[in-house]
Amino acid sequence: MSDIRSLFGTLHDCGGSDYLGEQVTQLEHALQCAAMAEAEGQGPAVVLAALFHDIGHLIHTAEADALPEGLGQADHEQIGADLLREAGMPELTCFLVASHVAAKRYLCLRDPSYLSGLSDASRKTLGYQGGPMHEQEALILEAKIEWTLAVRLRRWDDAAKVKDAICPPLSHYESMAEKYLGQLADKHV
Repeated sequence: MSDIRSLFGTLHDCGGSDYLGEQVTQLEHALQCAAMAEAEGQGPAVVLAALFHDIGHLIHTAEADALPEGLGQADHEQIGADLLREAGMPELTCFLVASHVAAKRYLCLRDPSYLSGLSDASRKTLGYQGGPMHEQEALILEAKIEWTLAVRLRRWDDAAKVKDAICPPLSHYESMAEKYLGQLADKHV
């Protein structure tokens, strides 16, 4: 069972590790992604999804689940979504985290220039993630009202790889999460 404090602890303690061959750390990537969501005026459910979208890479379930070439954890998106669900995050947050890999595959199908703009590491992981999406799968996802947010999260994910970018600290998002989860708890009382 995870809670939000332990997930912040994981980002803090393990986030200094290399971000899969990129020029930023896992934590820098997470903070940049969250800052982009917040700068666009997204609410806490989306901002926290942006922050935690890759938390599954930092939770090693088994050595057999690691991708080759140091490319992270297989199914990291589902691992992350499950951890956030256990921590009491709303379903929108969990859906966005679970969908960010599918959104990459989707953009490879729908946007002809997208694939060529991916980083080397992201292109390599695409092969392990099923490659570009098929039309039928895309049509099913397009019918979901939250899908446009999943695609937006993917765009932030792709852009959040800037060395030495200035972002709010992790404590900013920890305060946001505590306040937001408190508000959700009050609604359920």
